[in-house]
Amino acid sequence: MTTTGEELQDLLEIAQEAAAAGAAVLSERDQVSPSGMVLAEEHSNVETKSSVSDLVTDFDRRAEQAVREVINRRRPSDEVSGEEYGTTTPAKPSGYRWSIDPLDGTTNFIRGIVYYGTSVGLQGPDGDWLVGVVVAPALSRVWWASRGNGAWSTHKNSEATRLAGPAGSLASGLLSTGFGYDPARREEQTAAVTAMLPAFGNLRRLGAAALDICMVADGTQNAYAEYGIWEHDWAAGALIAEEAGVSVHRPAAADSSKTPDWTVIGDIGIELRELSPAPLEL
Repeated sequence: MTTTGEELQDLLEIAQEAAAAGAAVLSERDQVSPSGMVLAEEHSNVETKSSVSDLVTDFDRRAEQAVREVINRRRPSDEVSGEEYGTTTPAKPSGYRWSIDPLDGTTNFIRGIVYYGTSVGLQGPDGDWLVGVVVAPALSRVWWASRGNGAWSTHKNSEATRLAGPAGSLASGLLSTGFGYDPARREEQTAAVTAMLPAFGNLRRLGAAALDICMVADGTQNAYAEYGIWEHDWAAGALIAEEAGVSVHRPAAADSSKTPDWTVIGDIGIELRELSPAPLEL
């Protein structure tokens, strides 16, 4: 099934509306706690997911509900896969599937670190990723892309800027990464980052994969590599990076708990086959 240019623009507008709706929920954070951690039970209902350091709040859930409301209203026949509520499939699915992370960077959000956002990506019937939007409300940043039409960004009320990826040598550049919640996985990731780091000027671990990927697309960082993140984390950002002309290696499977793999955006200073564990499907 071919998606026309007009249809693609409409899908992008839906993704932008949906991501903005999720980010609007996140923007309520400072009304609860202008500074410091959001921990009061009566406000945030903080719970844990896979470990005590993997947190979820009612902001995650309400943001996903807001994203889903837009998609379900405008595209009721599309499948929706979200971090908090799993996958919902209509009785007569269209073949299009949305992958959403309502709050990427939950730990940052809870602790008052402004690096977090809402990510909305769309996969077409043929498996290609068609549109991606990432909104970081506390940074007043929006990144977006549609297949074949480039990647773009705005800051506050600025004009849209077309993205072209990082420039300059890795020796003065930044490698971005993240670490899992499981200690054994963190040990593996640390060893892999140690192998990459000599090629770079320095390292950043900022705590929100979707934003990290977008900041490679806009040239703020030079490369991003992380093992074991979920599809919701990279779905939108990977397309944005790709449309900015950056090389992208997506994980082989959506579910990182069953089939962990590498997400690699840009030049990491070593060949993918040198990574350990080895990337799947190379």
